[in-house]
Formats: sequence, C-alpha cells, structure tokens
Amino acid sequence: MKSLAPVKRSSLDVIRVFRSPGARHRGRLVAGPVSLPCALGSAGIVRRKREGDGGTPAAGMAVLGIRYRPDRGPRPLSGVPVSPIRPCDGWCDDPRSPRYNQPVRLPFGPSHERMWRDDRLYDIVFDLAWNRGPIRRGRGSAIFLHAARPGFAPTEGCIAIRHGMLRRLASRIGRRTRIVVHG
Repeated sequence: MKSLAPVKRSSLDVIRVFRSPGARHRGRLVAGPVSLPCALGSAGIVRRKREGDGGTPAAGMAVLGIRYRPDRGPRPLSGVPVSPIRPCDGWCDDPRSPRYNQPVRLPFGPSHERMWRDDRLYDIVFDLAWNRGPIRRGRGSAIFLHAARPGFAPTEGCIAIRHGMLRRLASRIGRRTRIVVHG
C-alpha cells in the first residue's frame, strides 16, 4: 500500500468509497493511488437515508471543514477550514429541533451527539455536506469521516478509517474535494 504523504498545493478532487463484498458495513476508501479499509454504517450504503437507519448515504459530498481535538494533537494542515473541538461542542440529531443537523453548544436539550469524545473517534473529524443545504428533517444528520473503532466495527452512518490516516488525508483535502460514496 502506498503512503498518503502530504503534498503542497495539490489536493484530491475525488475520494471514492465502495462497499466491500460480503460485509455491508465494510468498505474501501480510494484517495488517488491509495486504497484504505473503512467502516461504514451497520446498514451499509443506502440510497434513501433516514435518521437512525444506520446507513451511509450513497452520495457525493463536499468536505465543509475539519474539526480536531487540540489536546490530542496539532492542528491538521488542510485546504478546508479547520477548527478546534471544545468540550461544549455537540451536534443536533433531533429531527424535531430547529437546530437539526447543525453544530450546537452544550448543554442542549434536544437529542444530540457530543463532539468531545473519550473514545478518540472524533480526534479529527471531517464534516461532510450531507443534508446540509437545505436541511431536510429526518434525512440524516452528522455524517462525518472519522477514526474507525477497533476491528472496523460499524458506524452509525459515517465513514471511518484508521486514526493515523486522518491527518495525512486532511493534508490532501481542498475546497473542491468531493467524497463520493458509491451505492
């Protein structure tokens, strides 16, 4: 496998994600000449994404930005906006809330996900443009590219790769980069 080394002034236009044969929650992320194992949602890749279905949406998504835990490493280099995650950061996943599929400040009453996690999954997290413009209630929230659990266990609908590859991949992301999940 080739190394995903940072390259100045050169970003990937397309990163492709494919399901692996025989395991719907496993896949391959292809970034230029590099192919990496990845975890997908427990329901695999779905064409009609719904909140809580465990599916990874089959779609082309821009990378809106990258968030990182400043206590767990330096700011990643990237061609998209990079911002630190704070202990009070969350993400609303309640379709009834006017803040659905948006970052929120904790404490927050409606259902939400904590961005400041102890399990290291969100030490570096890519914010993907799923259901973001316009936001449609119930069509899925918080679709990210983040670190995989041990053994590439299924996600809730995100794409997950080895922790060590996130920083290298971040350095190759630009404003025109799209992540295309093939269904």
